[in-house]
Amino acid sequence: MDLSAFQNNIGLHFRDQSLLLRALTHPSYLNEHPKQGLEDNQRLEFLGDAILDFISSEWLYHRFPEAPEGRLTRLRAALVRTETLAELAVKCHINEALLLGKGEEESGGRKRQTNLCAAYEAFIGALYLDQGIEVVRDFVQPQFQETLERVLQLEMDKDPKSQLQEWAQAHLGLLPVYKTVRSEGPDHAKRFTIAVFIGEKRYAEGSGPNKQAAAQQAARQALRKLQAVDRA
Repeated sequence: MDLSAFQNNIGLHFRDQSLLLRALTHPSYLNEHPKQGLEDNQRLEFLGDAILDFISSEWLYHRFPEAPEGRLTRLRAALVRTETLAELAVKCHINEALLLGKGEEESGGRKRQTNLCAAYEAFIGALYLDQGIEVVRDFVQPQFQETLERVLQLEMDKDPKSQLQEWAQAHLGLLPVYKTVRSEGPDHAKRFTIAVFIGEKRYAEGSGPNKQAAAQQAARQALRKLQAVDRA
């Protein structure tokens, strides 16, 4: 997809086309085309990340005037998490316009959530530099509204352990129990695996660089299984 088609699709046209090109240039493309004189999108990603944090915080502050800081923080995290921004990148066709190196392309880089999230953040950073904060607000806030509805419906602002605990108490009258299954690797790079039990039943397990992360992953996997059963 060329830049003109991309801009027509999203309904925005950059004054400085080089900013848009930079936002859509993955470092792998730059590594394979060093003579084209391009810049990758990492600096714009840094800027866009900060802008999205600010706009989402401001929007949520006004959207939920009675909400305490903790809930606002969780809602913001749900709005700007990697998976959410990657989905927005696809809706905006950023995945189609992204410039990738051949190796990154062949390894599935155009569908990789970290690439899509970074490109979306870089695009926001470029749009801010090109047209200012008000244009960015007008572009982002309708997307936040749509995402927020899903976040609230699925209670994505609650961490997985809290969600699983609420389910277990409501349906079984029990509390989940987390048990360490194994720990692997050297001290500086440990990997923990934790299983979650409700009563005698083992529901799922998860892994992570610490026990808290592994437990959250185990709870997340258990919730996915429970949701699949509900849909069946």
